[in-house]
Amino acid sequence: MMSIREEFEKRERTFISEFGSLSSESKGRQVEEETCPIRTAFQRDRDRIVYSNAFRRLKHKTQVFLSPLGEHYRTRLTHTLEVAQIARTISRAMRLNEDLTEAIALAHDLGHTPFGHSGETALKQIFSSTFSHTSQSLRVVDVLEKDGKGLNLTFEVRDGIIKHSKGYGDVISKNPDDMASTVEGRIVRIADIMAYLNHDLDDAIRSRVINESQIPEICTRVLGNTHSQRATTMVTDLIYSTKPENGELCLKVGDDVRNAMTALREFLYENVYRSPQVHGEFEKSMKILKDLYVFFMDDSNIKSFEEELIGIEMEGCGTNDPHDRRVTDLIASMTDRHALDLYSKLFFPLPLV
Repeated sequence: MMSIREEFEKRERTFISEFGSLSSESKGRQVEEETCPIRTAFQRDRDRIVYSNAFRRLKHKTQVFLSPLGEHYRTRLTHTLEVAQIARTISRAMRLNEDLTEAIALAHDLGHTPFGHSGETALKQIFSSTFSHTSQSLRVVDVLEKDGKGLNLTFEVRDGIIKHSKGYGDVISKNPDDMASTVEGRIVRIADIMAYLNHDLDDAIRSRVINESQIPEICTRVLGNTHSQRATTMVTDLIYSTKPENGELCLKVGDDVRNAMTALREFLYENVYRSPQVHGEFEKSMKILKDLYVFFMDDSNIKSFEEELIGIEMEGCGTNDPHDRRVTDLIASMTDRHALDLYSKLFFPLPLV
């Protein structure tokens, strides 16, 4: 008698296209383990990610606006959920593996630092030029979760995590070295762009950093005037423009939509991410993380360092790694508000009682 998992794996063969990833054909985990009688390998990965400490901390990490007082600004967690929703919609329409797509999307930013990309820049400058939230996300699931044991995710999910970042390159990269080995992983990469283009614009207007009249004409004409219209246009165009080529499913968007997305991204970089309001706060946050790093690197502060690891439930993580690596793991794992509170506690004078 087949288990529930085996029955589902059998059904997958009937509805997942030839370009999708069958869970029964996963390349497996770094440490072999017994299969689950109910969930497929990718479903188990998704559940492990959702129940991880790193996933919960995303709710108090910056997307663009630092510690916003308004209740409707995106955080790193709501960004992650929007990426997952967009990626699943695309994956379903293309008859790919939704569970794999969702698992990659939910894990793609687990290693993001507090204070968004300013935190990443700070750790690049003070720890290593090779530091990136992408590699840190993989380190989270491999090394830092479960008291140093890691989540032991499948190859396909780990591959999607490390290949999700696109930097400031093409909307859809043509470089095979940048592409995930699965179509599902490649979809998360483009869904990430679609999500932040829309919600960062939305939040920038809400914060009055920009106003709607500044949005480039090509963006409103091609993509639409609202968050919903823009997201629908991008997703629909990708679905209908993508066709098989030489035995592979090559993700594509039409020229008009690609040009509009590129223009919108350039507009956001120049008018939002580099705006005095946003950039000024990022400079402050970089100083906070650099000062915390220097403090914890001091041998005389080892006790405080160990206490912080216990507080964030990471005392058993990376114990054989160099101290600077462990300090970086601690700082990268902090939420915005924890970093702010800790900085105040360590560096601000305390009032006399």
